[in-house]
Amino acid sequence: MPLALFAPLRARLSGPMPQPVFGISIDTRTLVPGDLFFAIKGERSDGHDHVAAAFAKGAAAAVVDEDHADSLKGVGPLYVVHDVLHGLEGLAAAARARTPARIVAVTGSVGKTTTKEALRHVLSQAGATHASVASYNNHWGVPLTLARMPRETRFGVIEIGMNHAGEILPLTALARPHVAIITTVAPVHLEFFDSVEAIADAKAEIFSGLVPGGVAIINADIAHYERLDAAARAAGAGHIATFGAAPQVDARLVDIETHETYAIVTARIAGRDLTYRLGAPGRHVALDSLAVLLAAQAFGLDLGQAAESLASFEVPAGRGRRFGLEAEDGPFTLLDESYNANPASTGAALALVGSLPAARRIAVLGDMLELGSQGAELHAALARDIANNNIDLVFAAGPLMKHLFDALPQERKGAWRDSAAELEAFVLAAVRAGDLVIVKGSNASRMSAIVAALKARYSAETGDQ
Repeated sequence: MPLALFAPLRARLSGPMPQPVFGISIDTRTLVPGDLFFAIKGERSDGHDHVAAAFAKGAAAAVVDEDHADSLKGVGPLYVVHDVLHGLEGLAAAARARTPARIVAVTGSVGKTTTKEALRHVLSQAGATHASVASYNNHWGVPLTLARMPRETRFGVIEIGMNHAGEILPLTALARPHVAIITTVAPVHLEFFDSVEAIADAKAEIFSGLVPGGVAIINADIAHYERLDAAARAAGAGHIATFGAAPQVDARLVDIETHETYAIVTARIAGRDLTYRLGAPGRHVALDSLAVLLAAQAFGLDLGQAAESLASFEVPAGRGRRFGLEAEDGPFTLLDESYNANPASTGAALALVGSLPAARRIAVLGDMLELGSQGAELHAALARDIANNNIDLVFAAGPLMKHLFDALPQERKGAWRDSAAELEAFVLAAVRAGDLVIVKGSNASRMSAIVAALKARYSAETGDQ
């Protein structure tokens, strides 16, 4: 069905009447005919420079600001607004207001995208589910996700991220979730925060948007649980549900049996004992699956069926996706964790590698960014995780990872180079049959290029495992 736009956008029309609008885009590379193109100004580009390209690809109309209206006059139907992002936010608010969908919002220092995808997977078994694309979790990603939400949606899953205080507040106010989840709080974005306590407070902003009587779901294992609990109560949460390994939580991880491509989780949830298969290994994924099941329960879904559906869940690309590849002397396994990294997520990823069988374990690590003055110390501290998880060989890229490399014993040192591009050849030459290779780093470290190079050089017919 075409979207109704005039009232939510509060725009003036310039040019001919547009064709019916069936979707929303901010990127001409993914725009499809019938989309309404929002000319968002980003850090690296201005969408106004791409309006003509949007129409060439079949955009029904474009939303532009007053400053560009005259120069773009005649290129096609234009909705002219004072601020394009505010226009998108207005459309998002209208889309949220028109749907009876039950909304869950998720944030956290680690695991929010994987948890969002697990929520999408579980809730879609029970009804039409709409969720954030990729990691669209920022000041334009959240309103874009909401604006795209169909009226008939039964469940909406909104991922909300931040790297500064105050960024979650307006986004959770737009989403108005019925359930809000914080997966964990960890020392990330320290470049922009004075303390981990300040990070916890920023994450807790998500509770301020809860609808009356809404449910807050909190990881009770973390050091700042009581701080988050107090914030949820102050925000007026109708119910607070907890998950973790502690005895008194609402969803308790009792045991996890890790296999190469899945895990068997034993849990006690709301007084009920459950054992279920989780289609991704790792204790961190198992813990977040408990939050997913608590959300499903809050929405009235059958707990057993929700747990059963997790057997077919797969982690998103770049967040632990597994590939079976073929070296010159035989098969080896690649774990792609290249999308992002911080001390907590890197520690969890190395723990997963340590729990899996392998002839040799290799870690290929890029810089973890936004750690401020603690960057060198936090990178060097990974040497303990390397040792504790029996990582045999480390390849490192970036000036910060040099601190880890220097802290390693000689026998664990593969190679260090200033960038992923310079390190690539050393990794390609090192792999052999029986290896388990994990690649991880902050997105800006471009470690995904090494993943691509390994897959290109050693592709196997088996593909994803």
